[in-house]
Amino acid sequence: MAKAKKAEKKAAKKAPKPPKMPTKRAKLGANEYAPLSPYLKVKGAKQAIEFYKKAFNAKTRMVMEAEDKKRLMHADLIINGGEIMLSDEFAEFGEPATVPPPSVKTSTVSIHLQVDDADKWWARATEAGAKVVMPLADQFWGDRFGMVRDPFGHVWSIASAIKKKKK
Repeated sequence: MAKAKKAEKKAAKKAPKPPKMPTKRAKLGANEYAPLSPYLKVKGAKQAIEFYKKAFNAKTRMVMEAEDKKRLMHADLIINGGEIMLSDEFAEFGEPATVPPPSVKTSTVSIHLQVDDADKWWARATEAGAKVVMPLADQFWGDRFGMVRDPFGHVWSIASAIKKKKK
């Protein structure tokens, strides 16, 4: 039994340690993609980009128009240091793997924004036209948190740590 425990301890010392979580958000270079990026399908990608600029202070990294010059084949945005990609729907290419939320009358995912000031981000999003799904409020887990639906059917959660009040 003692030999087994000794071997177990030795193996544990040799096992690689998990990587540390970064303390600062890495900035993406001009030709780099984030290791994980949501890819949204929307009806009206050009309008969606303008909305995301107003609501979430999005920065456009790249836009690729479709051959019809009316829709976007691909767009790449940066929101709060994170990357999000989007395109218009192209039903003429057969049954798509993904469709915009209005086409299926629901959204099966929400996009989370952990921000410095939830109230500021919330005000900007709702003033730009986002509809409240869950009102912004202090939550038991320690965040000020709420959810909105953008005009294109995608649900966004907005949160920041609750600021402790000075006594």
